[in-house]
Amino acid sequence: MNIQVDESLCIGCAMCVSMCESVFAMNEDGISEVIANQVTDEMMEEAEEARDCCPVDAIVIE
Repeated sequence: MNIQVDESLCIGCAMCVSMCESVFAMNEDGISEVIANQVTDEMMEEAEEARDCCPVDAIVIE
């Protein structure tokens, strides 16, 4: 699976980081980015929850 953050949509609320810090982090511009090279099943569940809670739908999981 591929996880991406649409930087043009991200508002930097950091909800994804608080929900799944093993996958997401805030970059120096205050925008979320994916930091995980490999994602376990448990991490994927947390990433999907973060995606579902993103207020601007900036997280894409394919």
